[in-house]
Amino acid sequence: MKIITYNVNGLRAAVSKGLPEWLEQEQADVVCIQETKLQPDQYPEEALKGYKHYLYSAQKKGYSGVAILSKQEPDHVEYGMGMEEYDNEGRFIRADYGDISVVSVYHPSGTSGDERQAFKMVWLEKFQEYVTELRKSRPKLILCGDYNICHEAIDIHDPIRNATNSGFLPEEREWMTRFLDAGFIDTFRALHPELQEYTWWSYRFNSRAKNKGWRIDYCMVTEPVRSMLKEARILNDAVHSDHCPMLLEIEG
Repeated sequence: MKIITYNVNGLRAAVSKGLPEWLEQEQADVVCIQETKLQPDQYPEEALKGYKHYLYSAQKKGYSGVAILSKQEPDHVEYGMGMEEYDNEGRFIRADYGDISVVSVYHPSGTSGDERQAFKMVWLEKFQEYVTELRKSRPKLILCGDYNICHEAIDIHDPIRNATNSGFLPEEREWMTRFLDAGFIDTFRALHPELQEYTWWSYRFNSRAKNKGWRIDYCMVTEPVRSMLKEARILNDAVHSDHCPMLLEIEG
């Protein structure tokens, strides 16, 4: 199974920048998308007709939203986490394929101020509680998406100067350490312990050209998936967004 996760920063914008042709070339079985920024009736179905689509949009128009595009029809799709304050923002969707569950998740950003940072920190705890409970019934979990956190210094271009910025705050990094210690695996880092690559670059300061980036997009998996891992790679040649996609390949 070939899975891609991609924060497209607006699905219609990404389509206009060549996303359908790129997807045709990649031939992923499942594509987890974040920041769709559209309502279901705005989905560009004609451009993406190779995939069945499952959307979970935010109530607020032009904001957030997640989706799963799939070559085959999943056995079941679960929309949201049953928590109104997060589900209103369209942040979590899950598709089940046999005993494997694939999630597209968009963690909140705290960059707009203290209130949203506090919202993010509560969300992180609630998310971990939810997926910890979920893995009791769905032990083979693949949690793909934009986590809006760099975990270690290797994951960010300037760890010293970014230490007080949302996305690399000590409390966010501590949460991710606890999350990984609880039995979730950062597949890219597990397979490439020394590789310094990024998945997001600010649109400002010519950051992408200078490769001044952050690794904030992940394919996390539970321990039962570890033996199935074939490859986890960042596809930094894709330029349809301020993020680039990540690819996960599993066998079995």
